[in-house]
Amino acid sequence: MRKTLAVVGIVTVAAAAAFVVGGRDVATAQGGGTVEVEVKYNGAPVVEKLKVNKDTQKCGTEAVIEKVVVGGNKGLAHAVASVPAAKGGKAVKGVLDQKGCKFVPHVVVMSPGELEIKNSDDILHNIHTYSTANAAINKAQPKFKKTMTEKFEKPEVIKVTCDVHSWMLGWIAVTPGPAAVTDANGVAKITDVPAGKQKVEVWHETLGKQEKDVDVKAGQTTKVTFEMKGK
Repeated sequence: MRKTLAVVGIVTVAAAAAFVVGGRDVATAQGGGTVEVEVKYNGAPVVEKLKVNKDTQKCGTEAVIEKVVVGGNKGLAHAVASVPAAKGGKAVKGVLDQKGCKFVPHVVVMSPGELEIKNSDDILHNIHTYSTANAAINKAQPKFKKTMTEKFEKPEVIKVTCDVHSWMLGWIAVTPGPAAVTDANGVAKITDVPAGKQKVEVWHETLGKQEKDVDVKAGQTTKVTFEMKGK
């Protein structure tokens, strides 16, 4: 009888320990909430058009450079919304493609680590990054090199261009916490944000940066709105 009770006791202790460890993991993965960020711009879109006379079979004859993209309900696209101080979110690997002589997507959000760079155009491109915290890159990517991998270990927003096609412009946002890019309507949903008071940051390549404090509740969606102003 005593032997049976001892076994039961050991099992109970082990189960309790497993519950505590498992509970901590579950709390980390499921105890957070979602922050829905809406970014508005009370101004006109800023678009430039340039004539193209190089690799026109892939690039076309005109390049459209969209510096400020405004969609429905004055929503601002291509803004990075992040919670820099949040911990425990899922790591996000960045993927940047060169397609139609454009960087796709225009803004990549990634966790510190590896960025996969694709060349879908089947022509020569050149990856040229302008960074300070991370080492700058200036590498050719010939048409036969469909993918290459680079590392960006430190948080910062990095400008990227192509020396072969001067109009190509993109951005790499290396963020330590969870982040997302606003869509065509100016909305970004940041998931896996720990519950509690958090600082939300919004960055745009032309309009600068803003911050707001929000109170995130576990299992719920917290909404916050930013309005960017023209310079």
